[in-house]
Amino acid sequence: MNTLTGSYNLQNFFTSARFGTRENKNQFTYAHNQSDGYRIQTKMRRDNFSWQSLLKLSDKQQLSASLLYNDMYYQTPGALTLAEFTANPKAARPAGGGFPSAVNAQAAIFQKTLTAGFTNMYTINSTFKNTTTLYGAFAQIKNSAIRNYERRNEPSFGGRTVFAYNKKTDDKSSLQLIAGSEFQQGYFNTQVSKNKNGNPDTLQTNDDINYTTYSIFVQGDADIQASWFISAGISLNKTKVEFSRLSRYPVLQQKRSYKNELAPRISLKKVFTNDFSLRATVSRGFSPPTVAELLPSTGVISTDLEAEYGWNYEMTASYNLFHRKLRLEATGFYFKLNNALVQRRDISGADFFVNAGDVRQKGLEITGDLLISSRKGFIDYYRINAAYTYNHFRYGSFIKGVDDFSNKTVPSVPSNTLSVLGDIQIKNGVYSNLTFYMASKIFLNDANTATADSYHLLGWRLGWKKTLKKQYKFNFYAGADNLLDETYSLGNDINAAANRFYNAAPKRNYYAGLSFQWIKAIKK
Repeated sequence: MNTLTGSYNLQNFFTSARFGTRENKNQFTYAHNQSDGYRIQTKMRRDNFSWQSLLKLSDKQQLSASLLYNDMYYQTPGALTLAEFTANPKAARPAGGGFPSAVNAQAAIFQKTLTAGFTNMYTINSTFKNTTTLYGAFAQIKNSAIRNYERRNEPSFGGRTVFAYNKKTDDKSSLQLIAGSEFQQGYFNTQVSKNKNGNPDTLQTNDDINYTTYSIFVQGDADIQASWFISAGISLNKTKVEFSRLSRYPVLQQKRSYKNELAPRISLKKVFTNDFSLRATVSRGFSPPTVAELLPSTGVISTDLEAEYGWNYEMTASYNLFHRKLRLEATGFYFKLNNALVQRRDISGADFFVNAGDVRQKGLEITGDLLISSRKGFIDYYRINAAYTYNHFRYGSFIKGVDDFSNKTVPSVPSNTLSVLGDIQIKNGVYSNLTFYMASKIFLNDANTATADSYHLLGWRLGWKKTLKKQYKFNFYAGADNLLDETYSLGNDINAAANRFYNAAPKRNYYAGLSFQWIKAIKK
């Protein structure tokens, strides 16, 4: 059980119970989150319930089941211009351009989702097994936006089966082969109406959406003398979507298929010593547009959108120092993405998408992790983790109408980020966590004429853990986020019309919490 309270009327509660026998285990969880938010029109509430069960049918077979229900409500304040953001970052979007304010539109999203599934694991013999999953989901979404009022019902179902072959050829070598397929089917309906003070008014569009996708995949992994590691795989993917606009007569039907696309991947790792290794990876990615991209909030069906695809190249070096107390890793990557899907927003804040030619993504990621334990003194251990990323993302050839964005920096991606985490655990149960994150400025549109400033975030937590009779565990803690009290924009609206890019993040805020755990051995 865990409870937490904080600034902006933050209230979080979580409880979980696990029970059963070795042959039948169950877990129930419930979580509640609510907050008034930093900005006007940013209240939120979320309730989440889950159940997981594992039933051992025999030495060769076990069945698992899961259920997840989520009921969520959150207000949407809308983005601000730079002048509005500077004058009052807490403000919600005002009325203008023939559209109401976020407050008058009662802009908010109501979402309920239910997901359930069953998985059967069957061991055929000592080297061969099968895992098969069947699942279904239903989502009901209402979006009271400045432009309109959208209602979506999204039932779907699917299945996945995987056969795995594992063979240990000797003490230091092994081989794993997997092959399988997955299928998903959705029957969605989306109705868009005029928004009248947060309620649906005159119907504008009514669409049925039939969405089908499947993939077939194989992969092999080989460990050769604990020195060479080879992984290779390929998948075949196909997606089909059909739209029926019922609000038009005769009914308007549009179809689009994203035909069989191969997505190969190969990775090779060489371990030179116990402390040094190199890994190289080459892969091809393929991603067709989602339903939300084909039918965005503008209500315009966009079956002319093409699927994104591209080749990715990575090289990673890992090195351990000081008897593995310090681990260093560096990864360089290059990814050329073709037909990149770029988000745009119209004057009302509604989004739509266009293909942007090619995007060339180059970068470097460096991480370091230091862990030192102490048997002497009052410190149990301390740990420092740091990660730095350099991104050089540029459009290749990207011309839309009379606008030429070729070689421009891709918006929303910072050139430099740095994160640092420091943990210290004292033997009397006291612990402390210190976090730091920095992101450089970003561009907010394809033309690179608007930016969001860089920001630096500092967070700190102090707590005390105590165990009684090996059965009862307590954890008291308190902390603060954005200790530097930065004013910054996060979750920016990229390529927004009228330069409405900015969404202010919370200023300095505080929280405190308590968790309790009771442990009892599972019955035999």
